[in-house]
Amino acid sequence: MNKHFVILAVASLAATSAISAELPERVKSAGKVVVANQPNYPPMEYRDPATNELKGVDIDLGVALAKRLGVKVEWSDIGFEQMISSLTTGRVDLIHSGMSDLPKRRDTLDFVDYMKSGAQFYTAAARKDEFKSPSDLCGKTVGMSRRTSFPDETAKWSAANCEAAGKPAIKVVGTEGSADARAQLKQGRVDAAVQGSETLPYLMTLEKDTYALVGEPFTAVYQGIGFAKKDSELRDAYAAALKALMDNGEYKKIFASYGLEGTMLDGIYINGEAAK
Repeated sequence: MNKHFVILAVASLAATSAISAELPERVKSAGKVVVANQPNYPPMEYRDPATNELKGVDIDLGVALAKRLGVKVEWSDIGFEQMISSLTTGRVDLIHSGMSDLPKRRDTLDFVDYMKSGAQFYTAAARKDEFKSPSDLCGKTVGMSRRTSFPDETAKWSAANCEAAGKPAIKVVGTEGSADARAQLKQGRVDAAVQGSETLPYLMTLEKDTYALVGEPFTAVYQGIGFAKKDSELRDAYAAALKALMDNGEYKKIFASYGLEGTMLDGIYINGEAAK
């Protein structure tokens, strides 16, 4: 075996051991982390239709982080609206499921941010000439998951860009999820929809000539891995593991495999602030 490779392998093992030593005792003794995730948000998390296997950016990153910490991942399929309560009651150790790091969530959670995202308007490809810019959506019906921050963000955008200009407000329709919003768009029940900007390129390759983007993302937000406020030890261990993946290129490799290099962060951010 190459001597240089042996030195690197030993150094990597030592780094992993150092990070895993920072884990809470309950996690070390269990040898695993229980992670809340709902696999209905491709390409962040989804099930392969052919094999039912979990796939996506969050899945790959979650497994890589756990490996770096010397533990395994037990994915727990939990509805998005139940995730925070499942974390605070100890049913799961953390949340890793395309969750936005929003100030209102920081009262309950701490976030280790790992990518940037934004709310994006889109419509049916057949109507792209009707809606060339976001302002064309004033007075129209727009669907989006009611479980996300999108309804509030869209209403705020409408107030500033539609009503303030004397145009009718966007009619926000809360749906059961992003898939439901897309179904209503295809059925003509809504004129347009809103989804995370990181998911739409993937969907547009999956369903060619079905959707058209309307303008640029109208918000900017970090996605974060959520931890209970009392669990700072686990949070800090994950931050150290993410830094290690950024340094060794594995973080970039995961995002590049989904064509999402543009969403990567340039360092470690905790609750939206660069770590010191």
